[in-house]
Parts: sequence; C-alpha cells; structure tokens
Amino acid sequence: MSDAAAPAALRELFVEMNDLKRVRSAGRDGSIAERLFAQGWGLLTGGASPEDVALDISATTLAATRLCDLDAAFLAAAGLSDAAASAVLVAGFDAVTGDLDPDLRDRLRARLRPRPPGRPGPVPSFVAALAKQPRAGVTCPGRARILLEPPENHAEHCLIVAVYGVCLSPFYRADPGTVFLAAMAHHFHNAAMPDAGFTGEMLLGDHLGPIMAVTTGWAMSELDAPLRGHVERARAVLPDDATAEGRALHAADCVDRVLQIAQHLRGASTTMAAVLDEWELVHAGPVKGFHDRVLRDMRIP
Repeated sequence: MSDAAAPAALRELFVEMNDLKRVRSAGRDGSIAERLFAQGWGLLTGGASPEDVALDISATTLAATRLCDLDAAFLAAAGLSDAAASAVLVAGFDAVTGDLDPDLRDRLRARLRPRPPGRPGPVPSFVAALAKQPRAGVTCPGRARILLEPPENHAEHCLIVAVYGVCLSPFYRADPGTVFLAAMAHHFHNAAMPDAGFTGEMLLGDHLGPIMAVTTGWAMSELDAPLRGHVERARAVLPDDATAEGRALHAADCVDRVLQIAQHLRGASTTMAAVLDEWELVHAGPVKGFHDRVLRDMRIP
C-alpha cells in the first residue's frame, strides 16, 4: 500500500459521483443512488455473488455519473440495439474513470457489455425504510445541529459509500465484494432507528450499543442463507481499520460524509460569473448571440 492515506486522483470523480444522490427523472421514484441501492439488494437476494453485484452496480453507477438516467433500460426502450446501448454506457464510463486502477477499470468496463441479465429476488423492506430515513446532518454534542436541505437518505449514503469503496479497493488491496457488501449493510440499524447523529449517540450513552444490536437484528432477519452469512462476514470489518476492507470502507464513508456537506457549500458559493463563463450556462449555438444581447439589454445578471 502507498504511504499516502488515500488516492487524491479520485477526488474529482467522487465529487461528481456524489451528485447521483440528487439526480431524479420523471417516471422514476427516488434518486439514482436510491434506486441503485434497491437494485443491488434485489440482485443479492436473487442469488448473485457479492463480487458480481459489486462490479455490476459500480459499473452502472460510474456510467450514470455523466449519463444520469440515460441508462440501459432507457436506451433499449428508445430503440437502441444492445451493442449501441453498450457503446453509449461505455462512453459515459470512460469519461469519468481515467484515474481508476487500470485492472479494476477493465473489470468494471466489461460489465457494460450485453449479457444475460441477473434475475433479481425480493427487495427486503429495510431498503425502502432506509430510503425514507433522512440522515442527521451536521451534529456535535453541545451544539445545535446544522441541517442542510434537502437531506440525503441512508439508502443514498450506503450506495455511494459502497461504490466509493469498490473504487478504493485496489489502493488498500481490499476485496471489492466484501467492501461493497459491508457498505450496503453498514446502516442496517437506521432502517428502524431515527438518525440523531453524533449528538444523539452520545446522549444514548450505554444504551447505544444494545439499541443498535436490536435494530440491526431486525434488518438481518429479513435475509436468508447464504446471503445472511455473507452480510455477517462483511459487516465484521465495520468496527475498525485493522483490515484492508475496513480501511477501504471507512475511507469511503468519511469521504462521502464530507462531500455531502461540501456539495451544499459549493452550491451556495457559486457565482453567476462562474456559471456563465466557466459552465457556459448560455452555451454555444445558433441563437447564442441573441441570448447574449437579451441578457445584456435586460442587465441580467
């Protein structure tokens, strides 16, 4: 492992991927991240291996980072052949993955080729519960919370941490399937337990551990063997950073928590000059000159 604490080259990818918690489309319930969380659990309960699900969902998430909901289902419905749809997905994937570990990148890229689809199983009820459970925001014992609207939910957080963890797994020499599954299951307790953040955990004191054990057990009881055993073994990396998988998981979790807040701050600090000049809000096209004159005449901005 490198002496560096984490691969700085992945920062921009992680910033951009984080927005999948906030991208929605007509006719589809929830954000892209929320829906991929449910899709991942459906594949797991359908009998797919954690490694296969980790690679499939991560590849889909990375392609969606630029393509959003221009996904395989939409492209097929719009009349594209399997090969043409795959080429579009690969183009989206390639646009954001230049700094991934090359071997991992090749394995993920191959998942965007046409192949027989996995057969999903029933989606456990904890999936919908986590999607309805807001995260606490910024909390600190002795201080009022900082709540930034709209809050993310726990399904979105778990999905993004899971894919970050897969992306980080080569750096930490971790097993991507274990990291992915641990991340997908690391907030099982919040399916039933409202999130009061660090402040609430400290106020619960000695009651925190037993309550988390009970509520985690409720979620675990929805899983059958052998998946339940896989989840139990993956969750064993959660308590610390003593394992490669624990380091990848906790790095991903920390990055996601901070980037979630950074997104709100970035939006609040963006200037109109940057939006117009750097992001080309009024972009090149046959009426660009007319648009510019209208804005200038009306003194906008």
